[in-house]
Amino acid sequence: MKYQSKKKAVVILADGAIFYGKAVGKEGTAFGEVCFNTGMTGYQEIFTDPSYFGQIMVTTNAHIGNYGVRDEEVESGSVKISGLICKNFSYDYSRAGADGSLSEFLEDNGLFAVSDVDTRALVSYIRDNGAMNAVISTEVDRIDELKAQLAEVPAMEGLELSSAVSVKEPYFFGNPDATYKIAALDLGIKKNILRNLAARDAYIKVFPYDTSLEELKAWNPDGYFLSNGPGDPEPLEGVVEVAEKIISENLPLFGICLGHQIIALSQGISTYKMHNGHRGINHPVKNLLTGKGEITSQNHGFAVNREEVEQHPGVEITHIHLNDNTVAGIRIKDKNCFSVQYHPEASPGPHDASYLFDDFIGMVSEIATVKG
Repeated sequence: MKYQSKKKAVVILADGAIFYGKAVGKEGTAFGEVCFNTGMTGYQEIFTDPSYFGQIMVTTNAHIGNYGVRDEEVESGSVKISGLICKNFSYDYSRAGADGSLSEFLEDNGLFAVSDVDTRALVSYIRDNGAMNAVISTEVDRIDELKAQLAEVPAMEGLELSSAVSVKEPYFFGNPDATYKIAALDLGIKKNILRNLAARDAYIKVFPYDTSLEELKAWNPDGYFLSNGPGDPEPLEGVVEVAEKIISENLPLFGICLGHQIIALSQGISTYKMHNGHRGINHPVKNLLTGKGEITSQNHGFAVNREEVEQHPGVEITHIHLNDNTVAGIRIKDKNCFSVQYHPEASPGPHDASYLFDDFIGMVSEIATVKG
């Protein structure tokens, strides 16, 4: 069987650290920023999340593939991670509703994966030394050459990646007869965000990341949405300008993850690269408006500068991450705009924060009523 004859593989980090494992299926080589996700479930959704574009994913759960895959449990049309590192890879699966095995899914999507890695040691190393570029490969006899190639891979900081994952042409999602029309700017949008909006009586038109506000307004939407996505937010100057215009015109605006960072940048608040980011489905957040705690799904390697938010007279912190007190949510005072750093659509993850979609549609409804 496959798992009895796996080829040796190597994991090389940008600082020279090396870990060894075995190839899952095909031989190959993959480059990207290495990061880890602590979720116990949801590997298929993670692998297809556009926010992970350009990254090599380390899964901290010991078993990956044990419940197979389902056709509907994807967040985009293809695998978006650059490669996978795990401990135990399950070629066999036991799930009545599965449509196939994870190994077949990875093969169909051309993803190179490495198993049998000491992921506890690797994750501990990343936590101590920070997220960095890495290469995974079956070419274990070419270490020096792989290191040389790795040195040429651009760092995530300063890297614009939304253009690589955004839709090229607009498309629609939901019921055309829905009460509300939402214009969504696709910076790397997840399908479950669209499902959550559609479930709240919204019809969504998804636009390419570089669409102008004039083009968005031509559809006459009731509200605007800035999606999640990969890479550094600061190079997205055109999107920041669009957000600034939406806010200045006091149009309803909601942002998630990268969209949240774009909204902050539009108000002159900077972002920064985190040591190793937040990626998992059990991150604790406090809602400062209600005093309630939330367990949330998170996936980001950049964050908004908290000191600058606190000093900004027009912006208020609404949520904080309880592990490190980073900004998890903001709202623009006297404007119809708010955003969060985490993922209320939670695919995978808990649904503690799904009320944010209700808040957004409620805001859109109030303004539509006033306009009507």
